[in-house]
Amino acid sequence: MARRLTPWRWAVLGLAALYFLVPLGASVVFTVDEPGQGVSFDAYTKILSTDGFVSSLLLSLELALATIAAVLLLMVPAMVALRLGAPRLRPVVEIVCSLPLVVPPIAFVAGIVSVLKWGPDHLSRTPLFETFVAIQNPSFPVVLVLAYVVMALPFVYRALDAGLRAIDVRTLVEAARSCGASWPQALVRAVLPNIRGALLNAGFLTLALVLGEFTVAQLLGYQPFAVWIYNVGGSQAQMSVAVSVLSLLVTWALLLALAGVGGGRNRTANSRG
Repeated sequence: MARRLTPWRWAVLGLAALYFLVPLGASVVFTVDEPGQGVSFDAYTKILSTDGFVSSLLLSLELALATIAAVLLLMVPAMVALRLGAPRLRPVVEIVCSLPLVVPPIAFVAGIVSVLKWGPDHLSRTPLFETFVAIQNPSFPVVLVLAYVVMALPFVYRALDAGLRAIDVRTLVEAARSCGASWPQALVRAVLPNIRGALLNAGFLTLALVLGEFTVAQLLGYQPFAVWIYNVGGSQAQMSVAVSVLSLLVTWALLLALAGVGGGRNRTANSRG
């Protein structure tokens, strides 16, 4: 049966490769083809010197790291507590975490804008006014981190739920507690090492989400990497496509690097065991 399915597997893989590689190849050709001049790599060599490239990329990476940390700190204890103390609430939490998938980004941004406008009008004489100003700091807009945390909830929930389903959380926690560990120690030393793959998957998905998100950042008036690519495309089409290709490659490289770190830790743990 496996031999019979092999040609079909190769056919599916070939179609998938064509689906992804043909548009990518066409984009590369567009960036290096200069009419009347032949092949030119100016679109790539001028990227680093283009105004805003480095700052926007660093901002997106900072936002991604902050979002990953925030969403994991929020979801990991909640998911563990859900499995230990309130398993009947799992459908409710699943529905709540899935809501960002059904709410259009435009409606989501409209709600954020309404709150940001409401704050100064009603809280101008309270200490919370400074908070509203601080979370909108252009150098590091915390409001984007809060928005990205909400948008990442469906993906992080699925990844963590799959990882926690694969282990016996209750037994691990009870064993750690019987050895004298506190609840935080039981979580960090007993549960987290056994869901490292799920944590990495959640981080991968969140990183890809933040690096590629455009609508929320554009409508709120900030310029992370995706918005910068869009703005450059209005005047320099080749460079915009070149940056898009490089951003895709950078995303792949970061994901592979994180996967390598996780795989290295797993091999080290297995060798010690």
